[in-house]
Amino acid sequence: MFGDSSQPDFPSTVGTLFGCIVRRAAPAFPLLFILFVGCSEEDPHTGLLTQKVTRGSLVVTVAEQGLLESAENHEVKSKVRGRNTVLWIIESGSIVRKGDELVRLSSLGIEEQIDERRKYANWSQSAADRTAGRLASAKLAIGEYEEGRYPTELMTLQKEEAVAQSAIQNMVNQATHISQLADSQYTSDLELEEILFSVRDATRSLELIQTQIDVLTNYTFREEMQTLKGNLAGIEATHKANVERAQADLSRLERAAEELAGCVIVAERDGLVIHPNAAKWETAPIAEGSQVHKDQILLLMPDLQQMQVRVGVHESVVKRVTPDQSAVVTMATQQLSGKVTEVASITKPAGWWTGNQVRYDTVIQLPSEPGLQPGMSAEVEITVAEYEDVLLIPVAACVEQDKQAWCWVKQDGQPTRRSLVLGDTNDVHRIVEQGLQPGDEVYLNPAAFDSPVQQANSDDTGDTPEEDKAALQSAEPGDASEQSTKSGDKQ
Repeated sequence: MFGDSSQPDFPSTVGTLFGCIVRRAAPAFPLLFILFVGCSEEDPHTGLLTQKVTRGSLVVTVAEQGLLESAENHEVKSKVRGRNTVLWIIESGSIVRKGDELVRLSSLGIEEQIDERRKYANWSQSAADRTAGRLASAKLAIGEYEEGRYPTELMTLQKEEAVAQSAIQNMVNQATHISQLADSQYTSDLELEEILFSVRDATRSLELIQTQIDVLTNYTFREEMQTLKGNLAGIEATHKANVERAQADLSRLERAAEELAGCVIVAERDGLVIHPNAAKWETAPIAEGSQVHKDQILLLMPDLQQMQVRVGVHESVVKRVTPDQSAVVTMATQQLSGKVTEVASITKPAGWWTGNQVRYDTVIQLPSEPGLQPGMSAEVEITVAEYEDVLLIPVAACVEQDKQAWCWVKQDGQPTRRSLVLGDTNDVHRIVEQGLQPGDEVYLNPAAFDSPVQQANSDDTGDTPEEDKAALQSAEPGDASEQSTKSGDKQ
């Protein structure tokens, strides 16, 4: 077995084994260390992956999952007051034409309201018709008195006044004649007294007629006109109230009739019909037997020419997302380029339904493409930063702790810790601002160097490559043993 060239050389194997023992026991047994310095040992870092640091471009993106939706949705709402039961609703995703039936609501309660409203409408209309007749009569009464009865009464009194004045004048003439006859002793004084009494009586009658004319023109006419006008105003107010009541009852009847017609909702245009995405913690999905209220959105008819993706961006990166940034939207069947159009400034409260994560609604506009449907899932990758000609290091090669960063560089075949000043990252590569040069070879598994000895040797004394190397060589005796072995081989 030992003569087979395919097997490792026995002395070399023994040397490696003892070299390892010596390396660990050298601090306690210096003579034993000197005895085996000529033995070769296996490099403990053989097999660790490394990668050279190079300059290149870095694209930083934010990836989130979202759903497609339409930027313009025609909302189909319930126009029936109160709460009504859904008897039938069209399936989500159906293609309809204008006039097709979409939703049918229960109408029994509305039909009862129509019968009741029709009765009240007839009653109020009857009252309005009666007051309309009284109103017309009151208007005629004013004209009838002002232009009929009042002038007639005034003319009658004026006629009586004229007759009384004429009679008095005749009596005065007779009294004058009798007085002359009495002076000539042709008549007696008694006859003269009688005629003078008649004159005084006729004068009082005339004064009475004149008083009646004055009362009629100054008081009776004004009082009667005021009474007639007040009666007219009262009838007008009553009639107006009756008319408004009749109109209100008729309006309620017509509205109930419209709501009865609204129990059957039809499509106002051609297109796709979908159910709104109801949040389960707010309301149950609309289905047959559900109770819906007025102005509740029952269906949506999206505009498929204006599609967008709505995603929730985590609060830790939302400040990096701004409108007009480009995005790549990947779906099951295609990939599209989009643009950020809206980033919410206020987030909804986090809860168990969001995984207790605070996210901000962000909208990505998509170009018009056939085959896009609302509700399709999409993966959105938003480009938040782009860098050209920067020094890049794999994220796997970096170690960060307490706001400090470092990596392990392969220098002269040995791992050396190097402090770093890092920049932006895309979770694959990271920008190195200070600490490395192009061509430096870094280890991709720095956890392999987290031994107590190496941690003690990787303090702040290793800020430069030379100091890191010196500290590492002084802390690992095996490295010095390996160098002595190589020197002995040369001799």
